[in-house]
Amino acid sequence: MRKHSARTILAQAGHFIDSVTGAVTPPIHPSTTFARGDDYELIGDYSYSRYQNPTYDQVEHLAADLDGGAEARLFSSGMAAITAIFETVNIGQHIVAPTIMYHGAQDWLRRIAEKREIGLTFFNTTDPHALRQAIKPGKTDIVWIETPVNPTWDVIDIAEAAAVAHDAGAVLGVDCTVSTPITTQPLELGADLVFHSATKYLNGHSDVTAGILVTRETDQRWDEIKFIRKHVGGVLGAFESWLLLRGMRTLSIRFERASSNALKIAQYLEGHPKIDTVLYPGLESHPGHEIAKRQMTNGFGGMLSLCIKGGATEAKAVATRLKLFVPATSLGGVESLVEHRASVEGPLSQVQPNLLRLSVGIEDVNDLIADLKQAFD
Repeated sequence: MRKHSARTILAQAGHFIDSVTGAVTPPIHPSTTFARGDDYELIGDYSYSRYQNPTYDQVEHLAADLDGGAEARLFSSGMAAITAIFETVNIGQHIVAPTIMYHGAQDWLRRIAEKREIGLTFFNTTDPHALRQAIKPGKTDIVWIETPVNPTWDVIDIAEAAAVAHDAGAVLGVDCTVSTPITTQPLELGADLVFHSATKYLNGHSDVTAGILVTRETDQRWDEIKFIRKHVGGVLGAFESWLLLRGMRTLSIRFERASSNALKIAQYLEGHPKIDTVLYPGLESHPGHEIAKRQMTNGFGGMLSLCIKGGATEAKAVATRLKLFVPATSLGGVESLVEHRASVEGPLSQVQPNLLRLSVGIEDVNDLIADLKQAFD
């Protein structure tokens, strides 16, 4: 359990004070190699930055503290972290994942299923029985979930998913990129591994690509994940690690503002005559709202989707008429973005062709609502 609130831990970067200089801002250690002394023993705890670096430590300790985990590891991208998890699955074992999820991770799952004789089953997140039916007891090794699910924002009950996975002898991994440790604590709810695309909310400024894994316990699988990172070399540069740490210090206020803005926008657009559906777990009309209230304790996030009447053509037209929302991929930055998701995901996409995904930033919400109004008008 955390000793202090997430807001305090983040603002003080884990209460870092440099013991040598008294600096309150953590330093950057750009060195790739570290010296040995007269006895040829390492002077400190580091030998080579592909293995570990003091700047990584600062981010990893903070991430582990935020998620209440035993350890964390930093990766050069979200996909580098995801692939490290699934590299631990052996031939003949089985993976379960949502039908709709981050398409890059899904593409990788399809690839290893084809190349390595690993079983793969996708389940419908709107069916409460689908996850249990997808699992093969004794064979399923990893159950992978996102919550809320990108970009439909279906809400998966983490505690229930953990119980189902553990009953079958599997581990539960949770992609918590969208909800962040500010509002969701998967490890407390029974998950074994938590993943963050730190490119998104954790960094928050659209200028760093990174991934983070946090484990509930330091077991054999975690040792293998660390081995994979060390030998594949999917580590982040020292400067990027420092930028990520700087971004994380404002995560709480950014996430809370984005959540507040998104809820107001969702409420404004619900029932709009040119929109079929507003998908946002903070709305009482959302099918997963009650679950979201239980496991998202500090806001429902800054992500929502709109299903536009008129199909893909009209959805794209709305996106291009927006002036403040930038038409671009990614999410979680201080600026608001709009994306026609099916176009980005390509021919295998399961996303509705009329869906626009909004990443709501920290701008004045009245300006954002006015921008949406003029685009629809």
